Amino acid sequence: MKRLFSLVFATLLCGVMYAQVTLSPLFADNMVLQQQTRVALWGKAAAGKAVKVTTSWNKRTYGATAGTDGKWSVTVDTPAAGGPYDIRIAAGGSTVTLRNVLIGEVWLCSGQSNMEMTIAGWGKINNYEQEVAAANFPQIRLMNVGTNASSVAEDSFANMEGFHGWEVCSPATIERFSATAYFFGRTLWQQLHVPIGLILSSWGGTNIESWISPDALSQVPEFYKAATTLKEMPSKEQMHQEFLEEKAKWEHDIPGIDRGFSNGKAVWAATDFDDAAWSEVAVPGIMNSRELGEFDGIMWMRREIDIPASWTGSDLSLSLGCIDDNDITFINGVEVGRTWGCRIDRHYTVPASLVKPGKNLIAIMVTDTHGDVGFTSTTEKVWIGRGADRLSLAGQWKYKISSTAKDLPPFPMDRSATAIRNIPCALYNGMINPLVPYTIKGAIWYQGENNAPRAYQYRYLQPLLIRNWRDKWGYNFPFYYVQLANYMARTPEPAESPWAELREAQALSLGVENTGMAVIIDIGDEKDIHPKNKQEVGRRLALIALNKDYGKDVVYSGPLYSHYRIEGNKIRIFFDHVHGGLRIKDADRLKGFSIAGADKEFHWAQAEIQDNTVVVWSDSIAYPIAVRYAWANNPECNLYNAEGLPASPFRTDDFDGNTRHAR
Repeated sequence: MKRLFSLVFATLLCGVMYAQVTLSPLFADNMVLQQQTRVALWGKAAAGKAVKVTTSWNKRTYGATAGTDGKWSVTVDTPAAGGPYDIRIAAGGSTVTLRNVLIGEVWLCSGQSNMEMTIAGWGKINNYEQEVAAANFPQIRLMNVGTNASSVAEDSFANMEGFHGWEVCSPATIERFSATAYFFGRTLWQQLHVPIGLILSSWGGTNIESWISPDALSQVPEFYKAATTLKEMPSKEQMHQEFLEEKAKWEHDIPGIDRGFSNGKAVWAATDFDDAAWSEVAVPGIMNSRELGEFDGIMWMRREIDIPASWTGSDLSLSLGCIDDNDITFINGVEVGRTWGCRIDRHYTVPASLVKPGKNLIAIMVTDTHGDVGFTSTTEKVWIGRGADRLSLAGQWKYKISSTAKDLPPFPMDRSATAIRNIPCALYNGMINPLVPYTIKGAIWYQGENNAPRAYQYRYLQPLLIRNWRDKWGYNFPFYYVQLANYMARTPEPAESPWAELREAQALSLGVENTGMAVIIDIGDEKDIHPKNKQEVGRRLALIALNKDYGKDVVYSGPLYSHYRIEGNKIRIFFDHVHGGLRIKDADRLKGFSIAGADKEFHWAQAEIQDNTVVVWSDSIAYPIAVRYAWANNPECNLYNAEGLPASPFRTDDFDGNTRHAR
């Protein structure tokens, strides 16, 4: 009887809960609805129940009937900007009333960590304390979608931890919200004086393909399998086992591909190998921003050490700290350990049989799958020793690149770890699909850093994402995005650059209708991938919207490359968006231009402004064929228009770069 009572009670409780009207988390107190249009509201109720939605601004009641799955939806008319209003939703005996609802402009804000970067959290933007204190804008409302990677298209979501539905913008709520989104919204409010709703759906360290729906991404051949098999995504345990199998195969195949091996033997680890021509680098340290630029692939590092005679006959301990990303370590040509993962301290045992008095060789095969490369720990963690006796391994090491990513099979990815967020389509399913079809004015997007090693793909992935989202919403809303900032150390001579190629791919998306690009090549940071001047990022995005969507007479773009003409030993560059004329900023000459002849070798060039064009030449090149501007990870460049907006990086050539074949 007791079990029967419990079962009946549980059944009745479920029936009551199911009978109650429930709403998508998008519909809550303090929300903002898009003005002067028809907007959808939706939720669940008991199957077959009549649902009535009453809006206080026009005192109209809209009706719907819950389907067999309990889902219902109505479309309501919205007035011009204003409020606050109430919305009453009733189904059966259940009623929900939404209060303090505003009508205004709603924008979706998405991307990776630079969109996610908060005002006073881990990033701490410029003047964050003052910005937080001044963030008293009750007509700006904030919705923060929680991070979620899903194998199926979700119809709901959880708020980001610490957020509770729509928040009213205030010093108490703004600290952990997106800085870029906030400054975009603040600029709009300051110019329009209408309510602004900002829906943030972003996740740091994510690839663009994760934000595209499976039906769209499956049209891209290299992503077809991932997109079409997403629903069959295995458990985390299965994912990890799959990764181990893929990694084993990858490691098995590498000796037949990498130049550091010959006939399966690690010849670059041999004691008699001649490394006299190799370059040197200080260990520990990150190499990307100093020696290699943006590098993914395999490099080898070598160092000779003197082992005291007293250590012979004993096992030694070898500590290398963290290596970004993976390593195989050899002593005197024999492997002593390998580790996959950039955040793991390396501790290997060197068996006594390998230890000899005097000269010994440490060789390390370092595989970099993404981002930085090098030794990321402190000097104290890099040593070899016996007991308390230690030799520091900090100092100069020899190194040489043996393979780049385009020469290698795709790097295995452990989807069971944080990489789950980069499973193609998984973030669309978990973080974008639940927002469809909430009516938005448009979207702003700040992403690309993760895709820089595969920049050429971005030429079709970003246009695909734009069209994909518009198809899902059912209309061609504005889509404005941020071109990557300058980052990493400057190179002394012109060189290929994946980041430059990614910026070029972003610029090509301007060919998609109703798009705009905020150029921030002048506000980055050599040592920080997250620029702290998010005020200017948000302002430049807002300038585009103010001009294109709200009819404001403001200049929203810096100079954009249009076309070129060869004139003898010079090349003349033509631009769009010169607005008041071209200008040189903070110098007496133009910087950042390079020029090449038929050998395709680029050299720094002279350049001058002539009648809103730029003429480029080099006395050492009689027959130029191509010009590049700001073509580097972190270029020195200073071409602007009269409104103080920078020119976007560009090139006139289409030579193969570093990423054309990267997949």
